[in-house]
Amino acid sequence: MFLQSYKNSLIFFAFLIFSHFSVAQKDGYKIKVTIAGISDSVCFLASYFGDKTYLNDTAVVDQNGVMIFEGRESLPGGLYIVAGTEKNKYFEFLINEKQRFSIETKKDDIAFNIKIKGSRENDLFFDYIAFISSKQEELVPWQSKLNQKQLNSDSIAIIRENISRIDWEVKDFRERFINENQGTLVAAFLQATMEPVIPPEPSRLSGVITDSAFAYRYYKQHYWDNLDLADARLLRTPIFHKKLEKYLNKVVMQAPDSLNNEIDRLLEAARPNDEVFEYLLWHMTIKYESSKIMGFDAIFVHLANTYIKTGQADWLNETVKENIINRANILEPLLIGKKAPNMILLDTNNTPTVLHSVKAKYILIFFWDTDCSFCKKETPKLNKFYQEECKKHDIEIFAVCIDTSMSKWKQYINQHDLHWVNVNGYLSMTPDFHDLYDVHSSPVMYLLDKDKNIVTKRILTDQIIEYIYKMESIRE
Repeated sequence: MFLQSYKNSLIFFAFLIFSHFSVAQKDGYKIKVTIAGISDSVCFLASYFGDKTYLNDTAVVDQNGVMIFEGRESLPGGLYIVAGTEKNKYFEFLINEKQRFSIETKKDDIAFNIKIKGSRENDLFFDYIAFISSKQEELVPWQSKLNQKQLNSDSIAIIRENISRIDWEVKDFRERFINENQGTLVAAFLQATMEPVIPPEPSRLSGVITDSAFAYRYYKQHYWDNLDLADARLLRTPIFHKKLEKYLNKVVMQAPDSLNNEIDRLLEAARPNDEVFEYLLWHMTIKYESSKIMGFDAIFVHLANTYIKTGQADWLNETVKENIINRANILEPLLIGKKAPNMILLDTNNTPTVLHSVKAKYILIFFWDTDCSFCKKETPKLNKFYQEECKKHDIEIFAVCIDTSMSKWKQYINQHDLHWVNVNGYLSMTPDFHDLYDVHSSPVMYLLDKDKNIVTKRILTDQIIEYIYKMESIRE
């Protein structure tokens, strides 16, 4: 990964190898911060980026709590943090176009004492925070009353009415605030936090339900209505990454084809802004290359083939690009639904045995090692299932031993009564099984159908058995 990070107190700071991710301007910044009563000798200016926090500047703090963050190049717009050295994040504030201003407050009650000079964005930001804080204080006693026992129905109704009133006042204030301050970062930030409001299904108005998926489809279709995917400033808030992850993990159907379609749509929407496009492409490439969900390597391969190989990631280091492409080339032939690569390996009698010549409804490729502790647990379980069920369900196991010791291999087979197809991975007439099947540890299993297509992979005996039982019950 091209992010390097280290931990300093509460905040994780990291530095980007690619300066591309920091689109700076030449006007510079000068932000004077006063926090009366703090004991820090140094404070930090940090910013969000995706799900990380990055160090932007440090400043010496004088005896009056005054510090000045200053630089020759303007900072990218976003939500920033002033933090101390004792695991203490003092407050967050916004940086947009005007970057010469001051913030003054007191350690004992930062939000209440905050004063802004020279930044309308932060005047608006802290005015909004003050309103929300006042409403939160108003809400607490009503919520406490609701938790009391022995309330009559009239009392509960009054409490709920007041809670609803406060909730409506907050929503109304937020909507008016956003509408009155269009074009500001604070409005864009607050709007990005809003969920789409799902209208009643048209057919429900007539009392007939005709589309049970209406609410889901509407929510998914309008999920990004309140967040401009081409606005790089929102990358530097916690909202963007959280919203993205929710969409990918919970909103979109968890199938490679569905996710690929939505990922393409997101990238196209972000294309007008290089920084957002690059962030999305990099984040999703790493996310799905390292995914533990079976079949999601197809998403990584799609990203590599569609965007990396076609020259749409020229901002990446050449070595990184080469590694991604090589990894995709290894994984592509192993995707679920693909015909499994053939192997011609020698059995215990030094007879060539061809994987694609094995005849069975299910062929399980089992990569194992005589000395592997996990294999010693899996092999007896798999052998028991094989002996009891292989004829009933027409299963054959193509067991590829990755141990180089022929004597140990043959001895283990005899001792444990392994009567499936036993071959040795290192006595090969085809390319190295490590590369063919991306095997770098053991045990590893691939389940094939009668046509040698991969139907499931990299799950162990219990899951393989469950899958076969399920498929057989469906056929029955």
